[in-house]
Amino acid sequence: MDAHRLARRLRAGLRGWGGVGAMAAVCALALAFALLLPLTQSSGAAGAAGSGGQGVAQGSQIKADDCKTLNDPQDRSLSPSGGDGSTQTLDKIKARKDRRLIVGVDTNSYRWGYLNPNNASGALEGFDIDLVHRIAKDILGDADAVSFKAIPTSRRIDAIQNGEVDMVVRTMTINCDRLSQVAFSAPYFRTGQQILAPRTSTITGYNGTLAHKRVCSADSSTALDRLQADRKAGRLPVGTDIRTVVPNQLDCLVKLQLGAVDAVVTDGALAASQAAQDPTVELKGGLFTDEYYGVAMKLHSDDLVRQVNRTLQNYIKDGGWADSYEKWLHPTMDQGDKKSTSATPPAAHYK
Repeated sequence: MDAHRLARRLRAGLRGWGGVGAMAAVCALALAFALLLPLTQSSGAAGAAGSGGQGVAQGSQIKADDCKTLNDPQDRSLSPSGGDGSTQTLDKIKARKDRRLIVGVDTNSYRWGYLNPNNASGALEGFDIDLVHRIAKDILGDADAVSFKAIPTSRRIDAIQNGEVDMVVRTMTINCDRLSQVAFSAPYFRTGQQILAPRTSTITGYNGTLAHKRVCSADSSTALDRLQADRKAGRLPVGTDIRTVVPNQLDCLVKLQLGAVDAVVTDGALAASQAAQDPTVELKGGLFTDEYYGVAMKLHSDDLVRQVNRTLQNYIKDGGWADSYEKWLHPTMDQGDKKSTSATPPAAHYK
């Protein structure tokens, strides 16, 4: 039995997430399999995804120093139209023997990119997954022409730079540092950092109640960046322990359930989904940053960036984005008639 089927079988007996022990075991196994095995193999995938042609115009590269003078890194993408007319990156994707888009995703983020144990087909589901299918349809004419590769939080940029994937669609925040390493689409979702902690915890948010508490974050995440910056600047409460850093943000939830940490800092959108998975934890306080998710691609793959931005433009305009939000995120992010600020797709402003 392959790892994919084994992970599904282990999960099949669970409805929701069950007890702490079961959750920890399943997550650990799912993470191990996710790191080792792409969910969908495609001939020619290895190496073939190095699609960022270096002869294309350099317009998608942003110097980090230039970006840091701005407050709008999410508005630095290329417009859907324009450019030098080169289709080098797209041509490489379409020329593969197995015509598939190779995309790095999460497989363990409930309602974003996850394996539903109640789905007999074993297909990935979620808000990010819907977007990937739409991009594949626009590029290759087939929404299912995708090879999904499970990529941990800590390896998102490496996977793009090493040519393992054409793009990463994995709740990835656009920021200045990342813009110097990868190209981003226009933003497709707005969120921010938030605290997740047990319902019985005395923690009330990103404030003094974190004093002498153990806080978990994911490696290479904006949550860790914020914690480290606040520690350096002396803004963290006395005794706040931020040493627990994990490869995948979901690992923080497991550590929280096991009592190994007192709180998690992660994107509010992800935290809401995790709270829906486990009723013993809840969001504490409001968002304390303002962040935007984008599709990440290789630097200089300008034609691919423009194509993805065309897809996003049409996806929002024809209601596809709203339908996906209603299906996956409305149950966890909106409270009755009160809509989250994330319920409206962010406006695209191109450089």
